[in-house]
Amino acid sequence: MLVSMNWINDFVDLTGEDLDKLIHRFTLSTAEVEGIEYKGRDIQDVVVGEIISCEDHPDSDHLHVLKVNAGDQVYDVVCGAPNARVGIKTAFAKTGGSVCGMQIKSAKLRGVVSNGMCCSAKELGISDDHEGIMELDSTYANGTDIKEIYPIDDVIFEVDNKSLTNRPDLWGHYGIAREFAALCGKPLKELPVMEDDYSGTDTVDITIAKPELCYRYSSVRVENITKHVSTKQMQVRLYYCGSRAINLLADITNYIMLELGQPMHAFDGRKINRIVVDTPAEPIEFTTLDGNKRQITTDTLMIYDDKTPVAIAGIMGGLDSEIADDTDCLVLESANFDGVCVRKSASRMALRTDASARYEKTLDPEMTLTAVKRFLKLLHDADDGFKCVSLISDVYVKKYPEIVIPFSKSFLDRYTGIDISSDKIEKTLISLGFGVKRQADDFTVTVPSYRATKDVSMQADIVEEITRIYGYDNFDIRTTFEPLLPTKPSALKKNENAVKDILVRSYSLHEVHSRIWCDPDDLKNLGLPLEDNVKLVQASEEKGTGILRTSLHQCLLPFVYKNRSFADTFGIFEIGRCVLGTRDDGTADERRNLAVVLYSKETDERSLYMEGVDIVNTIVTDLKHKKVSYVKSAKEHAWQHPRNTSKIFVDGTEIGDICTLHPSTLKAVAKNCHVICITIDMDVFDKIESSDLEFDEPSRFPAVDYDLSLVVPEGKRFEQLSSCWEKKDNPELSKVNVIDVYDTGSGKSITVRFSFVLPDRTLTGEEVQKRIDSITGKLADMNVNLRA
Repeated sequence: MLVSMNWINDFVDLTGEDLDKLIHRFTLSTAEVEGIEYKGRDIQDVVVGEIISCEDHPDSDHLHVLKVNAGDQVYDVVCGAPNARVGIKTAFAKTGGSVCGMQIKSAKLRGVVSNGMCCSAKELGISDDHEGIMELDSTYANGTDIKEIYPIDDVIFEVDNKSLTNRPDLWGHYGIAREFAALCGKPLKELPVMEDDYSGTDTVDITIAKPELCYRYSSVRVENITKHVSTKQMQVRLYYCGSRAINLLADITNYIMLELGQPMHAFDGRKINRIVVDTPAEPIEFTTLDGNKRQITTDTLMIYDDKTPVAIAGIMGGLDSEIADDTDCLVLESANFDGVCVRKSASRMALRTDASARYEKTLDPEMTLTAVKRFLKLLHDADDGFKCVSLISDVYVKKYPEIVIPFSKSFLDRYTGIDISSDKIEKTLISLGFGVKRQADDFTVTVPSYRATKDVSMQADIVEEITRIYGYDNFDIRTTFEPLLPTKPSALKKNENAVKDILVRSYSLHEVHSRIWCDPDDLKNLGLPLEDNVKLVQASEEKGTGILRTSLHQCLLPFVYKNRSFADTFGIFEIGRCVLGTRDDGTADERRNLAVVLYSKETDERSLYMEGVDIVNTIVTDLKHKKVSYVKSAKEHAWQHPRNTSKIFVDGTEIGDICTLHPSTLKAVAKNCHVICITIDMDVFDKIESSDLEFDEPSRFPAVDYDLSLVVPEGKRFEQLSSCWEKKDNPELSKVNVIDVYDTGSGKSITVRFSFVLPDRTLTGEEVQKRIDSITGKLADMNVNLRA
């Protein structure tokens, strides 16, 4: 938001104040100032000049050779403006002067010397109009400094809008002037307004059909408007603050919005008979002021002329009822709408305006009537012949409750650790507009309406008001002697951190973070469809955006695709949330998942898959001290391989899945690469009870290793084979490892290494062979035989 210090000076006398320091204090106490711009400092020696001669340039088809009377002498000037002609007065920059940082020098243009420059409004920095040179009123004396006519000199500072989110009163110059008055201890001037001088009984017919969405609607009908151009001061201030001059009536409404923070709208009075505030019964199409056709849903609040829509409430007016250059009567709207309704409607239509930005902040309903009276005052100053032909009509359906907060000086002292006098407390609160009743050091504060909509509601808020004006930089710096104890992490967080440590430290994976919704373009790159799921409210209908992911891999696989050129082998993971439809109560069924993706152009698919298995086994054994089993399953997502997808089980509970990529998806990722995807449901995993650890004292005697090469039929799982060497039947068996796997075509050949050891002596060959014979016998019963 751009703020003019000239405008602020209308409401608080800043004579003698260092504006730079004052703006810095505003940053410390109220809102962040992002930058300061000094307007007019680069405009020097620009005066009123009268064109007394205008001839065509002898060597150009568009330039003119002018003689300009600038009061002190007549200057020869070459000018290309199409509106240059004898008799007009314009802004003339003398030789030696400057315009927008550019010094004016004598120069030869196509053989003719030019001594000065006739300026457009854009060249003076007071408008975007560059269609021709400025045309000034003929009553101005030649040689008059242009700064005596236009308020060019000003200090403009920009306030970070995020700083004002909870301060709707600061979305206008008058509210900011109140802050400056409190900071420098000077009185805030009353806002000049004008009462309706109409003596009849006519009113503007107003019906609020949706009182939960429109809290107040004030209006007045005005006729006999003869002036259509706003004052020079208004035009310059609007331009400096990011707006533009349109016509008198539109400029006044925009001016008041920037001054009070209260949006207004002027309807052409010839097209409005009865105001109705309502939502449409069915979807409609509506053309707004910008000429665009908008699709209006049934939950969008509209302004109607009886049954004809004329504006989108709080956002933008309609094209058919806009103020035209010949408009001589109007119906004025000054209303207060529900901020949530306005925000949702603006987001849904992708139509965010200056008005909607303010309504979203929950404006003060008390401001609507003040804004109408301020409008009448500004209109009277510009066109004193207008007439009000109705009373000010005001329908007020929802008032915010009055907030009264008692507190004591001792509470403030205890809260801040400093001693602020009761007189200072009272003066500060009064300067900010609070009502104060004081008995010694006890206070009862009434919050003003413009701070009661969402800002000030409790004692801590009052403390903040007092201390920020007192100045946080005035606090004594003292060391606080308090123990700083670390926050104890929850069991859930400890589990997450443990998993992350394993993945990063043991497997060198990279943690990533993604959004909870899918990006259709990213999935399209991989040839993957959008899965139908819960969608974000107010999400754009274009391209299917806003659909929440059913798996983290919908976000991680595009990450792999985008990073495939930077490394031949890498792994990424994320612990995040996905949504599996909705629950019975209508809320989203959110699941906290771990997703891991392994990518490699250097490792074959089998080895990469076994690395994924090892990751899962390590996580489960390290954190739960349990064994993992895998069961082949059908694919559930388009990227999963139809054959190489398995469910992961711990103690018979499914905790996730592991898979290779579908060939078409793998081809879309990159040529000659392999990708493994792992998913673990962390909510299920956290609920699994950890087994107690058993510690075996290492034997002083050497272990005996025995390798068996087994031919395993198709469909047999290693978990089934392990039942042949259970610990209870083989107490000497300390470890079993798979050291090789070979695909024979009809089955698999695996080599298993058995390690036998005793704590008190070395095993004999006969003892080991006895155990091996028992194991091979059991394997033979399962049709698993030794490889010849």
